[in-house]
Amino acid sequence: MNSQPQTDAGPGRRVLAVIPARGGSKGVPAKNLAPVGGVPLVARAVRACRGAGRVTHVVVSTDDPAIAAAARGAGAEVVPRPAGIAGDTATSEAAVLHALDTHEALHGAVVDVVLLVQCTSPFLTSEDVDGVCAAVVEDGADTAHTVAPFHGFVWRESAGSAGDAASAAEGVNHDKSFRPRRQDRPQDFLETGAAYAMDAAGFRKAGHRFFGRTALVVTDPARVLEIDDPHDLARARALAPLLDPQETPGALPTRDDIDAVVIDFDGTQTDDRVLIDSEGRELVAVHRGDGLGIAALRKAGLKLLILSTEQNAVVAARARKLRIPVLHGIDRKDLALKQWCEEQGVAPERVLYAGNDVNDLSCLALVGWPVAVANAHDTVRAAARAVTAVPGGEGAIREIAAWVLGPSLTTGTPTLTP
Repeated sequence: MNSQPQTDAGPGRRVLAVIPARGGSKGVPAKNLAPVGGVPLVARAVRACRGAGRVTHVVVSTDDPAIAAAARGAGAEVVPRPAGIAGDTATSEAAVLHALDTHEALHGAVVDVVLLVQCTSPFLTSEDVDGVCAAVVEDGADTAHTVAPFHGFVWRESAGSAGDAASAAEGVNHDKSFRPRRQDRPQDFLETGAAYAMDAAGFRKAGHRFFGRTALVVTDPARVLEIDDPHDLARARALAPLLDPQETPGALPTRDDIDAVVIDFDGTQTDDRVLIDSEGRELVAVHRGDGLGIAALRKAGLKLLILSTEQNAVVAARARKLRIPVLHGIDRKDLALKQWCEEQGVAPERVLYAGNDVNDLSCLALVGWPVAVANAHDTVRAAARAVTAVPGGEGAIREIAAWVLGPSLTTGTPTLTP
């Protein structure tokens, strides 16, 4: 996947979106990898940034290898975050400054505008990201951030009186002796915490995200949600079917879209379990329906390959049974896949690759049709263009064959990734 999408940021302008995503989280363990709508939070943030026309580069700053893999799978560059700015007390500004310096040193180019985008706002849109960019790039603001219209009355207990039943409370944005109608009050805005844009030079000088003239970019209040605890995560997952873009009917690969199908073995054609007897021999379970699907794909004239990291006699035996070539014991699966495509005269964008774990991410990024099985790792699901309805080892390859060849092989209803 290309981490430098086509943009309209303006001639020569470099707009860098930085997504801080450290591994530690007390409120929600592994929060930045928590899936919402089937997609990890970090991948959702990357997608929102990559979809923004004014963003030229997307970077995830993290200290966690799993988050780094998910970020790369979604199309972002990764900047390893030093331990000194990865603890509970580290500021987002410190992570952004470090990522900004690292990115400029790596690319030898100066960033004009830098963004801070938070994973914890799952329903951030590309339009929101473009909005804060435009306020700085085109409208001359020094900083900009997303806000939502707010009409509530805010109260605060007097200092030192918290929990005291007899304590007094005072209105913050109103006089409690006078309650004006909503239309008679000035419009207040709630900072959403989702996206901030800053002039990069000004940000370096100030060291914080609010300096000079600040512009407010109004977003849809229905989409405002910050995930800080498990209840927030549960709400986000309940809202995802309502707020996420609807899937496009028919957006699955057909015979006209692909020339080859390449399949991982463990966890894709099997359920990822291994039985070992007393003499150390390994046994795995496969699905007979997958064999039917592969036979149908071969009959349809598609080139087929099993590509596996494992050096295992079981893999070779299964390939012989299916009468398709196999490459196994491969450390760099992406290089092997690229060489195979060249030898077969197949363009990578015309290849469907099916996988289940992080060692498949490089291959998924190489092909036109990256597919994950239903029980794949979250990072693989995030990198996939489509996800099967059934798990690996339970007919997932037969299901893929049904997508490609038609309803006569249908096994279930697929899930498309956004």
